[in-house]
Amino acid sequence: MFKIGELAKLAGVTPDTVRYYEKQQMMSHDIRTEGGFRLYTADDLQRLKFIRHARQLGFTLESIRELLSIRVDPEHHTCQESKGIVQARLSEVESRIAELQAMQQALSKLNDACCGTSHSSEFCSILGILEQGAEASTNGC
Repeated sequence: MFKIGELAKLAGVTPDTVRYYEKQQMMSHDIRTEGGFRLYTADDLQRLKFIRHARQLGFTLESIRELLSIRVDPEHHTCQESKGIVQARLSEVESRIAELQAMQQALSKLNDACCGTSHSSEFCSILGILEQGAEASTNGC
């Protein structure tokens, strides 16, 4: 059995994080000491690690709840349900990567447009391009 601080340390989170997941009804603390301290089992530790890893992968709390439900009651769920949740997250990540790649290309063009010398920024090509882009986006409305 673990107290909240021990559990948190073993899972690589803070005690406040454990309390937060309890408030979100993703964790429970059914066992207490005579002094009222929460006690957690090895299963609780595994559940917390599961939640932490899912959060690291960017799953929403709602998606994690669904995955936990599937994990806790596998007889009433299919792998297809888990895969659907993962596919939705993967699609989000792929979309974000495409956005970041477009941003990287735009920034690279901005960087390449500038000579980088120490002359006055009055004629800075980066500022000029950004100004043109700002005008184009307001004129397009």
